[in-house]
Amino acid sequence: MAGFRPKASQRLSPDAERLVADALALDASGSRMEDAYWERRLSQRLGRLLKNGSQSALDAALEHLFKHNVDASDVLAEQAETLAESATVEIDGVRYDALLIAAPILAHTRYAIPSGALKPEQAQTLAVHLQAHVVASNARMALSPYLYSIDQLPRTHSDTFALTHKLISAALAGVAPKVDLRDLPETAPILADPRYLLAVVVAEHEQPLFRWQEESKEHHAERSVCLDQWRTQVQPSLALLLPGCEFELLLPDAFFLSCRESDKSIRPLTVRAAVNYLCGTLDITAGQLAAVTAAFGEDEVEEYRVAFTMRGEKDVIYGIVWPVYGRESGEIDDSGQGNPLEQICEELRNADVDDIFRHASLFDPEYCEDCGTPLYADRSGEIVHAELPEDAPTQQPLFH
Repeated sequence: MAGFRPKASQRLSPDAERLVADALALDASGSRMEDAYWERRLSQRLGRLLKNGSQSALDAALEHLFKHNVDASDVLAEQAETLAESATVEIDGVRYDALLIAAPILAHTRYAIPSGALKPEQAQTLAVHLQAHVVASNARMALSPYLYSIDQLPRTHSDTFALTHKLISAALAGVAPKVDLRDLPETAPILADPRYLLAVVVAEHEQPLFRWQEESKEHHAERSVCLDQWRTQVQPSLALLLPGCEFELLLPDAFFLSCRESDKSIRPLTVRAAVNYLCGTLDITAGQLAAVTAAFGEDEVEEYRVAFTMRGEKDVIYGIVWPVYGRESGEIDDSGQGNPLEQICEELRNADVDDIFRHASLFDPEYCEDCGTPLYADRSGEIVHAELPEDAPTQQPLFH
């Protein structure tokens, strides 16, 4: 989840124009004092829009700035995310800071990854572990009673704002949150995909929210220590929620950051899940597979698509998409360690697929007109649909 994708708008509304003007001014600011002035103005405008559910003005402003001033677009996006996932509220004369956090679970399987409502006792157990190993000892917390897939996360800044404030109210009242989960979409049958626990953490103003912020007689708790404790203690509970799945836990942190990190971290698991699925479905070894990697994008690399074939054969039997983010995007680079293409090839080799062909060209991102799935480049450079052999099971899972 690299960020919300706003829809194009032909003409800016007055609200969108004001957001654009404030974001440009903040980006051009030359001092911290001026930064604070523009941030206050921008936050006030954004706060009113998010509270009223007026996402369209923000989308239009982001789209306009992305086309004309990427730095100012980043400034506006950062401010919108901050206001959507955090707040300072005052109750009975006491000020509180609150933050929406996500606890990502990177899961892969050969079957199905569950999601959905948690039983009260399950939610309570997970909340206890989160409080004990991640949340600051004097902070309060409210856990949403749901195991979310990507499809079920808040889709807009306004939706995120609404969930944040609903959970803040529950945390301050000391009650279990009541979240309307009836209209959440169905989860796509993807075999390598994150799941999320969402919670709000509330502490008195300027006090620690997380364990690693707390002062102690010796030193701050390290993030790595908190992560190790979280993984160790919560693993048995999550194993019951995710039968038949292998999974890895990332450190719970601010909502938008955690979603982006999980998007990046799930990518290696898509390779492993694809190879495991093909080996199990076709009753073959990984060494009998070959892979064709190709970069796709309109003007620059937006994603790599990996096509799988049987070794020595041309037909593409399966494919996965490896999206690129931020600095990873741009020109194709297969010359050094650490770039996305080299990472993909390393993951393939780790999965025992060593017949790997790399295309040097940038392909247009085409999709099947009938089913909407991505099309892949075969070894000769032809863009084709991935099709399992006729004698393979007809129901094909998807890969993130």
